[in-house]
Amino acid sequence: MTSEITVGGTGISIDALQRLDQHLLTRYIEAEKIAGCLTLIARRGELAHLSAMGMMDRERGLPMAEDTIFRIYSMTKPITSVALMMLFERGAFQLSDPVARFIPQWAELQVMTGGEYPDYATAPPERPMTIRDLLSHQSGLTYGFMEGPLEAGYFKHKVYQAGTMRGRDLQSMIDRLAELPLKFSPGDNWNYGVSTDVCGYLVQEISGRRFDEYLREEIFEPLGMEDTGFYVPAEKQHRLAANYERGADKQLRPLDIFGAGEYFEEPTFLSGGGGLVSTAQDYQRFCQMLLNGGQLDGVRILGPKTIELMTMNHLPDDDELSARALGTWSETANDGVGFGLGFAVLLDLPRTQNVGSVGEYYWGGAASTIFWIDPAEELIAIFMTQFMPSGTFNFRGQIKQLLYPGLVG
Repeated sequence: MTSEITVGGTGISIDALQRLDQHLLTRYIEAEKIAGCLTLIARRGELAHLSAMGMMDRERGLPMAEDTIFRIYSMTKPITSVALMMLFERGAFQLSDPVARFIPQWAELQVMTGGEYPDYATAPPERPMTIRDLLSHQSGLTYGFMEGPLEAGYFKHKVYQAGTMRGRDLQSMIDRLAELPLKFSPGDNWNYGVSTDVCGYLVQEISGRRFDEYLREEIFEPLGMEDTGFYVPAEKQHRLAANYERGADKQLRPLDIFGAGEYFEEPTFLSGGGGLVSTAQDYQRFCQMLLNGGQLDGVRILGPKTIELMTMNHLPDDDELSARALGTWSETANDGVGFGLGFAVLLDLPRTQNVGSVGEYYWGGAASTIFWIDPAEELIAIFMTQFMPSGTFNFRGQIKQLLYPGLVG
């Protein structure tokens, strides 16, 4: 039975939080499936749980700490989406605006109908790509590390490819995408890809400021996110967790998809889709701002109605991802889930086959980091580790089934 003794005013059972820690410790850390992790749970604006376990760097003998810095990869996407929607609130664009309004060289983009790189068969799209298409991954863009004939073209053109971005910038990505067709006509399907990186480019173009400067001045500094950015300064580099994968022998081994050194110097390519590093407590401040309707500690980032719009399902006919997504992606299960402007959104609880609340919104990162916000329960959950690929273990599902029975008050 779950104890009714709760943490402060959070209404979360202490027994449930201890059970969650024990699960992660025995099943994953002691079993050497991951090196370490950090779990943060907040409810009703109060921190209920911040638990660092295992090692942040086994090779250097460094334990996981509350201020460990993590590569958050695709957890960058919600931040970039918020940045672009801040400009929406200032009247800089409409969601229905064609992307070609800001990227004229994309005005004649075609849709791939067949063929192989470089000899694609193409046809005109049924309608132009809009800014909402970018925010909701309905643009027809993709990723070069996925399988497919168009993805092969992305790979050959090095549109956004690990180890090839040094010295390049967002404009070079835009230029290379202008030479390739779309995967489908915008709005027809959902496909994970470089759409949010293009959103970062739009933030830069519309604001007239470098993307990293905009994020720092408009989001990170106002929210007190002191350890979030595109690289780790020298005085903080000892706090960056090592990244891991499993070898053929199932043993953990260090892995840095970009190399740790890439995070130790200011990059030229500012990836709005996956470039940030952060801490659990920094990301909590971002999440709390969203849960509070766009403000934190007297600082307003967005209006409540904008966040309401962003966390609605924007897929056609209110479809689930299972009906619209091409392929699968490990950050989310598709059944019962839609997609908004920067977040996956829970639509149908029984179809997810787990506990939670309709209206939750969430995402994750390539190194198995996850977060979700549950407005109905006033709950924020953040799980940080550094293990790739992210689909190996269902951390989000297991944390939910252990945590939610503990919401007893």
